[in-house]
Amino acid sequence: IGVLGFHFFFLAPLLHGYWDYWMRYVVAPDDWRTWLGWMSWINVAGILVYRFVVSRISRRPLSRSSTFWVLREERFLVLATIAMVLSAVLQVFVYRLYGGIVGYITTATDLEVRDSMAGMGWVFTISESFPLIAMLAFVVYARRHPRSYSSVSIGLILLAYMILLLLFGGLRGSRSNTIWGLFTGVVYIHLWIQPITRRLLIVGVCFLVIFMYVYGFFKSAGVEGLEAVTDPRARVELSESTGRTWQTALLGDLGRSDVQAFVLYRLMKEDRDYDYAYGRTYVGATTLLIPERVYPGRPTTKVQAGTNVLYGQGAYIPGQREASRVYGLAGETMLNFGPPMVVIAFAIWGAIVGTVRRYLTAWRLDDARYLILPVLVNLAFIIPIADSDNLVFFLVKRSIVPVGLLIV
Repeated sequence: IGVLGFHFFFLAPLLHGYWDYWMRYVVAPDDWRTWLGWMSWINVAGILVYRFVVSRISRRPLSRSSTFWVLREERFLVLATIAMVLSAVLQVFVYRLYGGIVGYITTATDLEVRDSMAGMGWVFTISESFPLIAMLAFVVYARRHPRSYSSVSIGLILLAYMILLLLFGGLRGSRSNTIWGLFTGVVYIHLWIQPITRRLLIVGVCFLVIFMYVYGFFKSAGVEGLEAVTDPRARVELSESTGRTWQTALLGDLGRSDVQAFVLYRLMKEDRDYDYAYGRTYVGATTLLIPERVYPGRPTTKVQAGTNVLYGQGAYIPGQREASRVYGLAGETMLNFGPPMVVIAFAIWGAIVGTVRRYLTAWRLDDARYLILPVLVNLAFIIPIADSDNLVFFLVKRSIVPVGLLIV
């Protein structure tokens, strides 16, 4: 969180000004830097509140109960094997449904036909759970047969895990499915097997940035996008048409500075034509768990509020004019309640981080609940850069399998 925060709150705003890189397709303010500065003051206030809440909550002792969740390892491994088989069968079914792997990729990365995957959320939740189940089974088995792993061995394990993430969901252009899945796997190894070295972490972060840059082409243009990576001329043309650049990876994927500054600019205009959502984006995010055929006309997510704040109240037209921006913790809070409430959002984030820290120190390593902690650590990490709909999807997708296996 510290490394992410240093980039997110400090480096990213400076790089926006240095590279003169700003969000496109909006009527920009006269000087972006003014609103970056005001947004930075809001973030400073939020960070101070966040640090205060984290320190207060993490210091509270969590009673160490004499009872804990006992993991029946043999039963767990049998159930994990059954779950992997079911997940693999369902993923094969998904591939066949879309005409094989190539058809699956084409459908997922073609903007004109991507809606054909609508309504598949719960199917993907189960079919794409294979890598996580495999990692759970591996760490449990490794704890039964302890040994020392070299950095090379851990790197190869994570590489194999990443290949599984690509095969089970990554090929449909979901970078978050791959990146956060890989992050969770790293935390599992760090907590359950042996600590990850700083050298391996540095290599992993560099690889992560390169992967996000390359995978951006795949997300935008499918297999043709990957071919353009090796062709400088084609890469330049694709970068111009899709906006996928190194700046996009560092500032668009790992930062929200310009988006949040623009939202603040729009909200502070004297002739503001935007009505606050007052929590509707959060309600819409939770109702994503209900299929639309079961709950037709369910509340909209941040898409409606975001479109209206970017282009004016009433600009949102379902299926025709929809802004697919990600606003982050502060940005979505402003969409709902305005800038003053950002500090409250940071306080909630601090409460979550402080609680996870308490669990890390209080739960015994042989407590089965320790298998849930990597998901909570990952959740705490992505809160400042994600929106509520992203968080709901992440929490359900990453927690439903480990929690289900532990309860059963």
